[in-house]
Amino acid sequence: MANALPEKSLQIRTLVTPEGKLELSLAEAPIKTPGPDQVLVRVAGTPINPSDLGLLVGGADMSTAVQGGTKDNPTVTANVPEAGLRAMKARLGQSLGVGNEGAGIVVAAGDSPAAQALLGKMVTCLGGDMYQQYRTLHVSQCIALPDGTTAEQGASCYVNPLTALSFVETMRATGHSSLVHTAAASNLGQMLNKICLKDGVPLVNIVRKEEQAEILRGIGAKHIVNSSSPTFFEDLIAALMETGATLGFDAIGGGPLAGQLLVAMEAAASRKMTEYSRYGSGKETQVYIYGRLDMSPTLVPPGVGFAWNLSGYLLTPFLQKAAPDVRERMYKRVIDELNTTFASHYTKTISLAEALDLETLHAYNAKATGEKYLIDPSL
Repeated sequence: MANALPEKSLQIRTLVTPEGKLELSLAEAPIKTPGPDQVLVRVAGTPINPSDLGLLVGGADMSTAVQGGTKDNPTVTANVPEAGLRAMKARLGQSLGVGNEGAGIVVAAGDSPAAQALLGKMVTCLGGDMYQQYRTLHVSQCIALPDGTTAEQGASCYVNPLTALSFVETMRATGHSSLVHTAAASNLGQMLNKICLKDGVPLVNIVRKEEQAEILRGIGAKHIVNSSSPTFFEDLIAALMETGATLGFDAIGGGPLAGQLLVAMEAAASRKMTEYSRYGSGKETQVYIYGRLDMSPTLVPPGVGFAWNLSGYLLTPFLQKAAPDVRERMYKRVIDELNTTFASHYTKTISLAEALDLETLHAYNAKATGEKYLIDPSL
């Protein structure tokens, strides 16, 4: 490793104690010299995604959060309710790094040809522990970005783009031909719209505010349903009848929405029946919950028929099961359409210390539509 490189990397750590306290802090960790097939990345941009927040703040009650430390070395503590402690039993007492993805310059590399080929390149990375100044990664966890790409442009190449692409891949692999998506004006939702418009896939978008509907209209979305409208359910059934969608992806998780999707899918299918059956349409419907913006219980009422399916969904298991050519196709498309379909826009770029400023933390933890924060550990 070059002598000019520091020996330690400043990083964000999250700890949940057995006594029920969340503790967020900054810490220095030794920088690992890259092995033969590894590279050392100087991280210049790493986004705060909802999946990152799930690890960062866990099941803590952030209304109890207290600021500590100093401006340059802040800490945050909060209470974790009993239910949260039960859910996080496996991580109690462990100090964990945070940050799924990011981008930066490869400043040192192992002696394998694959590692040396990345030296000096701006790369996008998926490796965990990205909320730090330097990260040692295997070459398989990095993709070289086109010349001239900034860290901001390349920081969010994995989680949202690949998740959106995986929805369409799942649709095709399971014999469906159209989709429903909730929280549809999110960064991921806008990417999904662009994919579906380009690929000719009918997509029903569910939002909860008119301004969110306007965002989607601005990028050409056709089917938009507002869950706060008094005519929401009939509007949803009409959109489902027009598109034939029987596959949904739900980012909300808790509350009635996932169940409403299943009921509306069954209602749309039933209205197309020519003969009555007390068992419903028999049309198989599927809703995947891939996020938990609402932590309350998921409600599934009667009226879903007898061929409905509700299950969880994560990107990593999808990628593990996908054929190599499918993964390669997805990665290539993200890079090819990095500044169009998969462009991310950030509300604010903050330092590692600012990420633990309580007012800033509350702002990005709100997960508001159109509000996305980027950490630049070099600041």
